[in-house]
Amino acid sequence: MLETTFNIRIPVNVLDLGVTQEEVQRRVSEWLVFSLFSEGKISSGKAGNLLGITRLEFIELLRSRGIAFINFSEEELKEEIEAVKKLSPKEKR
Repeated sequence: MLETTFNIRIPVNVLDLGVTQEEVQRRVSEWLVFSLFSEGKISSGKAGNLLGITRLEFIELLRSRGIAFINFSEEELKEEIEAVKKLSPKEKR
């Protein structure tokens, strides 16, 4: 994946909490993707791709950060319905 570099400013006290530069990078990337996802600018699949994880891992990451996953695009909703249909036992006729 292609990357670019930005300079960001954070309070020095954050580093006093034991947060590493790598953790700051990871969290800034996550928060940016969370924001884009919450605004409906990207799908959960795209969000996962941007973070280098699967869609399901992205949904789990949202859950672990206390962010609700309620933002289905029409295509994602169709995919979810089809997945549920495949998991549901067939009715006996």
